[in-house]
Amino acid sequence: MNTGKPAGGDGAASVGPGRKLAMMGESVMIQHTLFSLPFAIAAVLLETGGHPQLSDLLWIVLAAASGRNAANALNRLIDKDIDAKNPRTASRHLPVGTLKPKELKIFTAVMLALLVLSAAMLNPLCVILLPLAGILVFGYSYTKRFTWLCHFWLGLTCSAATLGAFIGISGRIEWRYLPVTAGVALWVAGFDILYALQDIDFDRKEGLKSVPARFGAKKARLIAALCHLGTLVGLLGIFLFKPYAGLGSGIALGVSAVLLAVEHVLASGGTERHIRIAAYGINEILPMIILAGVASDLYML
Repeated sequence: MNTGKPAGGDGAASVGPGRKLAMMGESVMIQHTLFSLPFAIAAVLLETGGHPQLSDLLWIVLAAASGRNAANALNRLIDKDIDAKNPRTASRHLPVGTLKPKELKIFTAVMLALLVLSAAMLNPLCVILLPLAGILVFGYSYTKRFTWLCHFWLGLTCSAATLGAFIGISGRIEWRYLPVTAGVALWVAGFDILYALQDIDFDRKEGLKSVPARFGAKKARLIAALCHLGTLVGLLGIFLFKPYAGLGSGIALGVSAVLLAVEHVLASGGTERHIRIAAYGINEILPMIILAGVASDLYML
């Protein structure tokens, strides 16, 4: 994250291309691709019994990564003025000026092009569903302006990578895909509610909608906890893919339950540091644990 204003006139033009790309990555928090990518890979492994075609796996990974980064880049562009007003986000690259909107728009266009290409290389149903993906991706940043359900829209958007991975392999939608997809959606919604605890006062002042701003911190934590209980129930859908899911997946779910409990204990600390560790640090680990559990069932146990 950028920590200060650029020295002199146009800070966006004073760095080399390598640093510019690095700043784009920082702006869209590219490392948080870890949130959805392991779930997408786990979906591929479950649907193929651990033996996907390499080309399918690569296109699905590219689709998940490009879709996620396009969504976050759009969020930065759409929320630029809001971010500039919020003391917590005022040092981001667009408000400070170290990135120009035009540069992030180009990045977004490239990511969307990669998403479209990936879908076209998989199967016709993936292409047919692209407009729905577009609505989810473009719509999220506006939802906080009119509904506190914005966290759940974000959850649906992120879980599209998991459902898309299933569809990318099979070329169809099956009911057994939905519990895991719903579990991922509720997982994202839950930690996004916790993350929004930082901005209760700002959101209320600016008329922005969120669960914490609408219901207060105590009820928001309860709603987030209920979301994560729903996550654990939804992820039990992994066992609909027997015989490919077994002991390893069960252990991974148990560890995930512990991590989610720790997340809520940490978030109750109330400080920005506690909430960031709870909402981001722990949730970068959890999908990797689920993927490791699925992989261990397929390749080791």
